[in-house]
Amino acid sequence: MDKNQTEEFETQSKSAENQTENDFENETENEDFVEEASEIIEDSSQSSREEELEAQLAEANQRTLRVQADYDNFRRRSREEKESAAKYKSQSIIEGLLPVLDNFERALMVEPGTEEVKSLMQGMDMVYRQLQDVLKNEGVEVIPTVGEEFNPHLHQAVMQVEEEGYESNQIVEELQKGYQLKERVIRPAMVKVNA
Repeated sequence: MDKNQTEEFETQSKSAENQTENDFENETENEDFVEEASEIIEDSSQSSREEELEAQLAEANQRTLRVQADYDNFRRRSREEKESAAKYKSQSIIEGLLPVLDNFERALMVEPGTEEVKSLMQGMDMVYRQLQDVLKNEGVEVIPTVGEEFNPHLHQAVMQVEEEGYESNQIVEELQKGYQLKERVIRPAMVKVNA
């Protein structure tokens, strides 16, 4: 081998070494890049997984709060219905007794002709008052009428008249008594109203 060939061989060898070093450095840089990229992907996948889990947790919490609110509303409505049922439990019986009460009042308007009839009327009057006391103890009240201002929630106007001594929209005469049980109207009073 001559000197030129030797130099050329050495140059090629150095060139190959440099290439190998460059390849090694590039490979190392590539590995570092891949490593960093995988860490970033892993971090982003972990953070997106965390965000997904946090979103699911928030949604589950919202559903739990809605269910709890629905249950609280259900309990409140049930309690109110029970209280209302207990408060107005006697309403159907009272509604059935109102015609009986009306008939008692009509019977008591009859003028007794003899002592026997007078004594019978006194007995009926005692029974009538006893029935009124029982109804009053249950919370039944007569709706006031004559002289009061007409209230469509309490009164049922069946006639309109023009009477002196009464203001406009004032009740002139009661045709049938009205009753209310506590705050609930059981039967509105039938009345004549001044025009």
